[in-house]
This record gives sequence, C-alpha cells and structure tokens, in this order.
Amino acid sequence: MQSSDDNDKVEGLLADWRRERPDLDVEAMAVVGRILSLGRRLEARANGALKALGLHYTDLDVLATLRRSGKPYRLTPTELRESVLITSGAMTACLDRLEGNGLIARRNNPHDRRSTSAGLTPAGVRLIDRAIVARFEEANDAVAGLTARERAALATLLQKMDQGLGR
Repeated sequence: MQSSDDNDKVEGLLADWRRERPDLDVEAMAVVGRILSLGRRLEARANGALKALGLHYTDLDVLATLRRSGKPYRLTPTELRESVLITSGAMTACLDRLEGNGLIARRNNPHDRRSTSAGLTPAGVRLIDRAIVARFEEANDAVAGLTARERAALATLLQKMDQGLGR
C-alpha cells in the first residue's frame, strides 16, 4: 500500500507545477510520476523479500526465466535478453555472478563454437523454486489493498499503456 508520504510527494510536486506553470497539463504526470515511484518501491520490496535468499531482483529475473523455460532450463544469451527486464550489459554481469555462485553453468554449443547457453544447475533449480514462492508472496502482499476486480482493471490499463508506448 502506498504511504501517505509518497502520495503527498506526488501531490506536492503536482501542486507546485500547477502554481508555477499553470499552462502545463499535469494530469499525465500524476500517472507517470506514480508509476515511476511505485516501480522503485516495488523493486525495493522485491529485493527485500529476496535478500534472505542472497538474491537481487535481477538475479531472480534471470533464474526465473531459465526455470520457466522448462527442462533442461537452458537458454542462449539472446533468448534470455528477449525474456528478461534487464539490459544486455547488466545481463553479462548477472550471468557472471550467477555462475560464480554455482547457480548457472554456461556451455558452448557443440555445433556452433560462437554460441553459448546458460542453464540452471541443480542448486539453481532449488534456489529459484524457493525464491519464486517468496517473490509471488511479496507481489500478492503489494496488491493486497486492491480487490480482484481492481487488480484485473489495473493490469489491463497498464498493459494498454505499455502497448501505447511501443508505437
């Protein structure tokens, strides 16, 4: 649930702009500002839920993508980049970290030496299966203040907004 302090912060900046630049239409910023604020807060919450497992949200993103790909839980870096929410530069660092922690193993393609894949190790499968439960529990907690109908409506509106940005 959003705290009144964060709500006051967005309301405050909108009021400031209404006063200082009444020619600006601040209604779009009321939406975008809240989405940006929520994004930061939701990522911080996710990181908090994963901290006890020694994971960061970006680690979870990669591990979860491999896990939901199905057995053998192996994808190429290109396939991973198409399915995760992190940049390619962050992807390399994340894969290095996950490999160093024994959660993934990288393997060369025997048919194309230029191609590699990353796959979950048994330890990686065990960890992601625990971590994803914690992540889903945290997500459910984050939207606990909304009814099922409100959740569905919000998801639809956010999807519509996202699609509109793809133009």
